[in-house]
Amino acid sequence: MSTGEPAVMANKRFTLSPEQLRTFSDQGLLKVDFGFDPQLLDQIVTEVRPHYGTAYEQDPLATARCQDGWKKVDAVRQLAVHDSVLAALRMLMDREPLPFQTLNFPVGTSQYPHSDSIHFHTIPAGFMVGVWVALENIDAENGPLVYYPGSHKLPYFSMQDLGLGPGYSNYHAYELRIQDLIAEHGLQSELGLIEKGEAIIWHANLLHGGAARKDVTRSRHSQVTHYFFEDCRYYTPMESRPGKLCYRKPFRIPSQPDFSLPPDLSTRALPVRAVGRLLRSLGLRK
Repeated sequence: MSTGEPAVMANKRFTLSPEQLRTFSDQGLLKVDFGFDPQLLDQIVTEVRPHYGTAYEQDPLATARCQDGWKKVDAVRQLAVHDSVLAALRMLMDREPLPFQTLNFPVGTSQYPHSDSIHFHTIPAGFMVGVWVALENIDAENGPLVYYPGSHKLPYFSMQDLGLGPGYSNYHAYELRIQDLIAEHGLQSELGLIEKGEAIIWHANLLHGGAARKDVTRSRHSQVTHYFFEDCRYYTPMESRPGKLCYRKPFRIPSQPDFSLPPDLSTRALPVRAVGRLLRSLGLRK
């Protein structure tokens, strides 16, 4: 179900076709089959499940998420730093990707459309993407992703641009303003109907959310990883004010399992170069 020509393996490196690169540029998203190991996907579903709590199981209308599950479940980390994903992102953005956050979901979010650029932004602009992986088949009934192709070409709107004050207390007002923008520009939505193991890469400014869960008895296991790219400055627009940006310290989900780190560092993400230095100091890497 991938858009454009299929991706191919060349010298064991994952490669995107020219058509796929054009699709991402034109639409702001790209469906890709990275060939993930199904056992890895099943392991993520099984091992993350205890970290969701039980509220969503007791209330069929409730949603749940596990943020930064890579700190607890190494299979989540493995998917976030998968070599094929990183290779594709290097081709799309021509910079080194920095995976910095994971989100896992057992059911659809039914989330209002939004742009990730209100949460994560960069200087220069646009060097952030999300990669959404289906951990099971996702159709129109179990709450697929919904997105607006081409919406990444809209301006980057801050809270102030939308006539709102900073802070998450104003987030619902932001969502309503985005609904107005969708209507004003006549944007048309599409659903992310993909099979287990397929992924959707989206641009930071693409408007996307969660479609309604028509069958609330069904699960919709998925994982999202957010990526910055090197050689940028990073900040959180939602918490920023004119002339006073809320900067973020860059870090990278480790490329090695956390169990190789001392206990006091086991829940903290370190830049990959710092991880290498630390492992060498402990005699765990040459």
